[in-house]
Amino acid sequence: MSGKVAVVGSLNMDIVVNVERLPEEGETVHGSGVYEAPGGKGANQAAALGKLGTQVAMIGLVGADANGGGLLASLRQAGVDTRAVRMSKRATGLAYITVDGAGRNHIIVVSGANGELSAADIELHRQTLEQCDIVVLQLEIPLETVVYTLRLAKELGKTTVLNPAPARRLDEELLQYVDFLIPNEHELRVLTGRAELDEAGVPEASAILLGKGARAVIVTLGEKGCFYTDGRESEFFAAHKVVPLDTTAAGDSFIGGFAAGYAEERDVRKAIGLAITAAAITVTRRGAQSSLPARDEVDRFLKYKSLYDCVYK
Repeated sequence: MSGKVAVVGSLNMDIVVNVERLPEEGETVHGSGVYEAPGGKGANQAAALGKLGTQVAMIGLVGADANGGGLLASLRQAGVDTRAVRMSKRATGLAYITVDGAGRNHIIVVSGANGELSAADIELHRQTLEQCDIVVLQLEIPLETVVYTLRLAKELGKTTVLNPAPARRLDEELLQYVDFLIPNEHELRVLTGRAELDEAGVPEASAILLGKGARAVIVTLGEKGCFYTDGRESEFFAAHKVVPLDTTAAGDSFIGGFAAGYAEERDVRKAIGLAITAAAITVTRRGAQSSLPARDEVDRFLKYKSLYDCVYK
């Protein structure tokens, strides 16, 4: 039977601008369209879990404004329990996202209410953590709140998943509470102080993080798939070949897929398989939460992908 997951993190309204190519420093380019969409790494990961059929609760903050109401409605529609999302006097967080013709993006986040999430909020909703099996976090909320939550989760005997994004250096006190650390290549470089990483460098850098306390590391590698290591076993997993439209929320979809799969069977390989498939579908669609697949879409993709040369339609 599938376990329950608690996601502690950010909720942002995304302001997305489509351009032919990303601008260089000091350059102005013309946009071809703009739209708003529910986002935020925490909310995206919670929505990904909910759409995949996992019992999931969200702990976070939104403003008492239209954006906050829209974010809560989107999460509820995805099947997320939002009773532990508190209203703040500060405005709801915003993310300004520029997406080019190849699906690549630049993102600027204005934290807003997310910056107020504190240890007191975590204690207020301690029961939410007590009732779950897995706790998922990111770094779009105050770092001291992340550390407090991870420590509490381990005291309660929960499995912890940390997406170290946005990228920053982390100390060993935090990493010792992490069961699954899931960075992308850029975040891995920042975490380990490596300026460049080739294919051989990814396992080496991951080993550094294991040495600092993380129990296992999964590095997402975009179209190249991902790398997993726990110090005993190490393996590269290939990605599905798809034509990307928008890579926004691809990492969040992967993490939601992994947590959903791991909650079901506690099998790392099966969980990574679900994560890779969910992310592959996500990049073929525009937006953040709107691009996240339901479980039947994942099953259909796996059944028919060979007929479409691995391009999801």
